Amino acid sequence: MFVSLLLLFVCFCFFLVQFRSRRPKNFPPGPTALPFLGNVLNLNVDNPLKYFETLRRTYGNVYSLYIGHRPAVVVSGTKALKEALVNKAVDFAGRPQDMYFNAIVEDRGVVIADYGHKWKEHRRFSLMTMRNFGLGKQSMEQRILEELQITISDLKKNTGKSLKAQVMFHNMASNVICLVIFGKRFDYEDEFMKKYVASITEVTKLMNGPWAFLYDSFHWVRSLPLPFNKGFQIMKTIKSMTSSLINEHKMTRVPGEPRDFVDCYLDEMDKRADDGTSFSPEELLYTCVNLHAAGTDTTSNTLLTAFLYLMTKPHIQERCQQEIDRVLEGKDSVTFEDRHNMPYVQAVIHEVQRIGDVVPLSVFHATTKDTELMGYSIPKGTLIIPNLSSALSEEGQWKFPHEFNPENFLNDKGEFVKPPDAFLPFSAGPRFCLGEGLARMELFLILVNLLRKFRFIWPEDAGEPDYELEFGITVAPKPYNMKVELRTT
Repeated sequence: MFVSLLLLFVCFCFFLVQFRSRRPKNFPPGPTALPFLGNVLNLNVDNPLKYFETLRRTYGNVYSLYIGHRPAVVVSGTKALKEALVNKAVDFAGRPQDMYFNAIVEDRGVVIADYGHKWKEHRRFSLMTMRNFGLGKQSMEQRILEELQITISDLKKNTGKSLKAQVMFHNMASNVICLVIFGKRFDYEDEFMKKYVASITEVTKLMNGPWAFLYDSFHWVRSLPLPFNKGFQIMKTIKSMTSSLINEHKMTRVPGEPRDFVDCYLDEMDKRADDGTSFSPEELLYTCVNLHAAGTDTTSNTLLTAFLYLMTKPHIQERCQQEIDRVLEGKDSVTFEDRHNMPYVQAVIHEVQRIGDVVPLSVFHATTKDTELMGYSIPKGTLIIPNLSSALSEEGQWKFPHEFNPENFLNDKGEFVKPPDAFLPFSAGPRFCLGEGLARMELFLILVNLLRKFRFIWPEDAGEPDYELEFGITVAPKPYNMKVELRTT
């Protein structure tokens, strides 16, 4: 009996050695991976950042792990991230294929599509179109300021009350990006937009949840009636609703006189109708969904972080207001150009982006060819996880890497200084965030206008503030309430 058990144990060990996930030659090191499972038993899907930091301390800034059968390379630290995303940008500009989020959006859209001619065409078009519509210019400022006036009016009616910050910032950010894409805003109680936003939020959670992880790790589960199938049903709803908005444009547009992103895209389709273009109704639909989802969550979550710290660190709020009052004295409204005269406000906004860490793992990349990184060999098609969070809190890059302190962006004279290479809230390289210009303008105009008119207070009955962030495709503070008072100055 003992001999039989011993032989069984030896066979089992042999099985593990033979069938465990094996790393290719000169592949980045990492923890031992189990057969079929890889490292999934150690990976906390709800928030893998702590596990990633443990592996980084053990294996260095470039290491590997297995998500089921799939090898992945995690890139951490400013030096390694810069080599991958900037110095070898094209090598690392792909998107991983055959994953849940690919299937949900049918490998379409300017954010998810793999690196190639179609993606480059759409990326170039989207950047040009958004810039032409005034990112950094007065036309976009006006749209943001008009939306702000509606929020300010609502706040004036509710001074002294406790308000849900998450709803307010999400509504505002959603309407700004709707103005860019569809040329229209929606009433905050509009049932169509409430359903649209809720559907995108739900499918985004599914794309980052445990069922998506299961879908990506084990191909054999995909035919089973499991909760990840709900994502495909929700996407049908989103497609139908987006199509209805696009069809409105088709009925009212004047070719050659674009009002918004959709009109520009339709004009481009007309121009390219006979040249075998990749521009199509399906690509337009998914690009609209990509832009709305990315442009809403990232901005609203950053604003949530900003006002959490401004309320719970009132001395920072007061110093911002003093600078705002001084610079805007005698002026009716603020412009984006005023930021150059507000070094402390700029430092606060940048520190919010750093500590808020809204997209800590970016959107996963993939290698487009066999390449090298920090001396390691990375085969074509390898899943790459850029750990942007590691740079945003890296020792040696910041004066105060682990605490909220605007001094990280100020010199000894109180002047705003150019952020270091470690400042990567929008990622870098060819996949940097499309909406960076819009986001910068929104954050400045919204924060300055609100602080000029109101004082924001942590409610007395709210208990101790919780700075712990909730992990997802985007990261956000836990929902909180805010109390608002009109300023007397």
